[in-house]
Parts: sequence; structure tokens; C-alpha cells
Amino acid sequence: MPSSLPVVSCVVAEWSGWGRCVKPCQLSYRVRQRRVLREPRNGGVPCPLLEEQAGCMEYWSHQGAECQQSLRSYGKEWKKRSVSKEQETVGYCVQFRLGSIPGSCGQVRAPHAQWTRYLTQGHTVCVRCEWPAQDARSRCCYGDGSGARGNQLSLWQAAGHPLCRGTWERLKQLRDCSCPEVHSFVFI
Repeated sequence: MPSSLPVVSCVVAEWSGWGRCVKPCQLSYRVRQRRVLREPRNGGVPCPLLEEQAGCMEYWSHQGAECQQSLRSYGKEWKKRSVSKEQETVGYCVQFRLGSIPGSCGQVRAPHAQWTRYLTQGHTVCVRCEWPAQDARSRCCYGDGSGARGNQLSLWQAAGHPLCRGTWERLKQLRDCSCPEVHSFVFI
């Protein structure tokens, strides 16, 4: 008499927190992982993706020294960066209306974060989503608000200024990224 073995699907842990940028003071990436708690057996559902990468830029070296780069040079580097054909995807932009802006955004001394002084509640900003900030499978940027319903607010944090964070409301997605320079940002 044949015995039927139970089907066991893969079970994974929650995602770890995002690690630091692999290379500080330049355009780089960070990693988060999750581990397998139970391996699949007997035709069970296979394990999902166990590692994700996201683009990032840190303005402090791993030794704690401030990088000598401006956000403007970071933006130029982002645009110049060469990517392989497998990673190259068509980007898109999302328009957001800024919610409340904390006072900490205006209290900044670091030269690379001076731009945060100009964030104003109610202004519309345009944010570009392109590799390496895109998820490899969905081709979307984490935090682009695509899952938001109605007037739902989502959270943002300024690169290079960890105390400058706030809310924004997704207005619409644009296929043609014609963002004005003054209120143009990029997901990392």
C-alpha cells in the first residue's frame, strides 16, 4: 500500500531591516534578507525571494566621517551610471503633494542636505523611479504610493538628512518624466 506523504510548503521569516549602503559616499545599494524557516517538501509551494536590493546613497562613511559630495553631484552620478541591459528598465515618475514638513528639515548644517530647507507643505513634487531603486520583479519603486487608496498619505524620508521625514499624497503617475528641476527628486 503506497503511503502518501504530506505536502509541505516553504515558510520564511519576516524581512530583516535594510542594511547600510554597500559603498558609502557614492551611488550604491543596500540589502535586506529573510531566512527559510521550513523547506518545501513533496511538491509544496517553493520559497519566495530571500534577498532584495534597493538603491541608496549615504553621506557618512562607515567610519563616521561626512562625505564631501553634494546632493547635486549625486543626482548627476545617478543619471550617468551605466547599467546592464538586464537591469535597464523604463522609469516613470510620480507626482505627490507634500503633507506637513517637520521643523527639522529646515535645521540643517550639512551642505549636501541644504535642499531640505525648501520643502513646503502643499507643494507638488515629482519623483523619478528608475533602476536601481526599482524592485526587480514588479519594476516599481518601494514607497511610490501605487497601493494607496483615495487620499491616503504615505511616508518619505530625505536622503542624507535622517531627521527630515514627512508625509505626502500620491496625485498621479506620469509615463513621460518631465519633472521641473526645482521640485524633482529620485527614489533611492
